[in-house]
Amino acid sequence: MKKILLAVALPVVMISCAQAQEKVAAQPVRFLLGTGLTFGGDKLATAYYTNNTSATINAGSGLQLWGGVDYRINPQFSLQGTVGYHTHFTPEASNGDASFSRIPVELLAYYHLNENWRLGGGVRFVSSAKLNGKGAASGLNQKFDDVTGAILEAEYLYGANLGFKVRFVKEEYKATGFNTKFSGDHLGLMMNYYF
Repeated sequence: MKKILLAVALPVVMISCAQAQEKVAAQPVRFLLGTGLTFGGDKLATAYYTNNTSATINAGSGLQLWGGVDYRINPQFSLQGTVGYHTHFTPEASNGDASFSRIPVELLAYYHLNENWRLGGGVRFVSSAKLNGKGAASGLNQKFDDVTGAILEAEYLYGANLGFKVRFVKEEYKATGFNTKFSGDHLGLMMNYYF
């Protein structure tokens, strides 16, 4: 009897889940939260530790977190807008640490190759970029001018709620009050959760 109930219940649950995913995917406007790791850019600073190790802060590397909205215009095209926080920091030491943080606003347009893959491109506006140091690294404080960069990416949509992205960003930072420029170009491995 238990086997019969299980045999009936399992397909019902699977059909219900599939219908719920179809309803989510059919919504033209969805909210999203995302996270990712980026790699690249020019060296901004290096922290040296007493155990003879060091950590480098690069203008394109770090952890990025964001939230935003995804709008499906039609089966082939969609738009996405996000606001985030992007930071790269040294491991904290007893005598200080350093970080490079910025606030990116991204606007992307996508072309859907099929239900799982889409290719996108767009712009990235970065504000409040600053290099901060504490303790022994307190001399690293430097602000950077706002910057506009370009994004190219591919996203694999796994079901209705998850997206895995690979991207390339082209951007350049200029130290405020100086003519010194740093490449912030980077590659990123990202993940979105849509709801």
